Amino acid sequence: MHAITIPEPGGPESLVWAEVPDPQPGEGEVLVEVAASAVNRADIMQRQGFYDPPPGASPYPGLECSGRVAALGPGVSGWAVGDEVCALLSGGGYAEKVVVPAGQLLPVPQGVDLKGAAALPEVVCTVWSNVFMVAHLRPGETLLVHGGSSGIGTMAIQLAKAVGAKVAVTAGTKEKLERCAELGADVLINYRDQDFVAEVKDATGGAGADVILDNMGAKYLDRNVQALAVNGRLAIIGMQGGRKGELNIGTLLAKRAAVSATSLRARPLEEKAAIVAAVREHVWPLFVGGHVRPVVDREMPMSEAAEGHRVVEESGHIGKVLLIAP
Repeated sequence: MHAITIPEPGGPESLVWAEVPDPQPGEGEVLVEVAASAVNRADIMQRQGFYDPPPGASPYPGLECSGRVAALGPGVSGWAVGDEVCALLSGGGYAEKVVVPAGQLLPVPQGVDLKGAAALPEVVCTVWSNVFMVAHLRPGETLLVHGGSSGIGTMAIQLAKAVGAKVAVTAGTKEKLERCAELGADVLINYRDQDFVAEVKDATGGAGADVILDNMGAKYLDRNVQALAVNGRLAIIGMQGGRKGELNIGTLLAKRAAVSATSLRARPLEEKAAIVAAVREHVWPLFVGGHVRPVVDREMPMSEAAEGHRVVEESGHIGKVLLIAP
């Protein structure tokens, strides 16, 4: 088969479409013939040499895919060859075939085509696990999403609205904010010329956000705490704004607030399987009737993954960039 390899860390040009050995499914694993994968910022970090795959994972980038079951490993039940699926991966999605633990497989949801399903596993699992399983967003509460037009952001808006929450978003252009509004966002904040702390306070009558989903890390840490409501929950999922920041414990105590930080890729298999099962139970029914849908900016051949990385690094996209397998 062919896969995108990274002979040496570096820029997008370091991604090489090359012939590699076919993977073989082991105990409890499924072999998937890949239809599409999607570009995530973790893939870019891996390409740059900053985010190695977990031990035992595929060395190729790609944290999600869609495709058809090609073979079942020993001990697998509930799936059959030919099933159309999408999958949460620890790596290997940028390839013609990939091996997946059976607990990380999902059926393609109703109303979504096979290629489009590749835009779902990583973002849905990230949003559901952080916003709902950890931060426990409830109907009537306010969620602030940083990077509202990203793949994570566009899914967070839809899921929060589906459970009856109010959604505020930050983004850097009028076009991105308009797209967020189309998905249901109630409060639109251009971070280039507006203070999100003041805007969120104004939109909530001074209360602040009950839950904040943050991809920036250090740069926004202090302001995020300021923007939290009493009993608010800050969920950090990225470090685009740096690794180290100061946390005002006094403000946190006064608000009885909580700060959590999670990653998905390196979690144990049983934790990933539990998240995937929760997503299948709670989120997959929302695709019926189009209440939730993947947001795809563009598609390109998987062999041109370098261009996909350039698009995502320039942050000009809205939603996901898909890589289509041959």
